[in-house]
Amino acid sequence: QVQLVESGGGLVQPGGSLRLSCAASGSISYIYSMGWYRQAPGKQRDLVATIFSDGSTRYADSVKGRFTISRDNAKNSVVLQMNSLNPEDTAVYYCNADGVKVTGRLGTYQYWGQGTQVTVSS
Repeated sequence: QVQLVESGGGLVQPGGSLRLSCAASGSISYIYSMGWYRQAPGKQRDLVATIFSDGSTRYADSVKGRFTISRDNAKNSVVLQMNSLNPEDTAVYYCNADGVKVTGRLGTYQYWGQGTQVTVSS
């Protein structure tokens, strides 16, 4: 069974920084993309940033220049460094792994973490 375990959320003042980490565990042979989504109360879950197996990245326009995503393929982990946070960044952040190949199983799969709360407030 594949699991994604997140850490690093919390409360931060506007202008501050937080670092979110996510590690995938299980019999994984390959992950195409790893990324972060967020969902604010009453809103849909939206992409924040994603990084592909070749190292290329994609960011939401609202976080470009403030957030940086990085990945360790050997450890099946991803980190989101968030700087210059503002109250609009407040949401539950979810780790995502897509295009996952699991040893002994055909096809590819998508997995989600349990979510971690990020609150930006003074």
